[in-house]
Amino acid sequence: MAEKFKVEVHSEPYPTASAKSRLLILTLALAFVIVVLDQITKYAVRLSFSLGESKTVLSSFFNLTYVRNTGAVWGWFQHQNEWLVLVSLVVLFMMVFFYYYLVNGQALCSVAIGCITGGIIGNLIDRIRLGWVTDFLDFYLHDSHWPSFNIADSAICMGVCFYLLVSLLPLGSFICHSRASRCEKQSRRE
Repeated sequence: MAEKFKVEVHSEPYPTASAKSRLLILTLALAFVIVVLDQITKYAVRLSFSLGESKTVLSSFFNLTYVRNTGAVWGWFQHQNEWLVLVSLVVLFMMVFFYYYLVNGQALCSVAIGCITGGIIGNLIDRIRLGWVTDFLDFYLHDSHWPSFNIADSAICMGVCFYLLVSLLPLGSFICHSRASRCEKQSRRE
């Protein structure tokens, strides 16, 4: 009698080739959109502002300020452009090489990797073409300013946070790498 109510689950431990292709297209499309938005906004700032010029958007909270950043996030590693180009290229290579492992058939992970990739490429274009990164988003509270940043920086930070969030929190079937681990556990039980 118990056999009659047994439910069989047929799930593939790894995504199909067409699913992998769709996720790759999603990743590349998102990265492309981020690069285009990043480069357009940076170009508009360089065209409309003189270096150091600031325009208030929300008083005591947000300005648009043209800054040239020769370092990395939060101004670390100033004047290390060549090393930062090399690190960016190595990270991009590693992300391409391990792409299917990082995404593992999960759309949410594909979105996160697309954000990170687009952000790295956006800043890499500036570093190679100009020798610095154009930053312009200036958030502050009274006299305490957060370091200026740009669309690419935002995409990288959001992508990393999103990837960590979906990788570490128990979000059921949406967790990166969860499909393979669920199937492995199921096959061990059988």
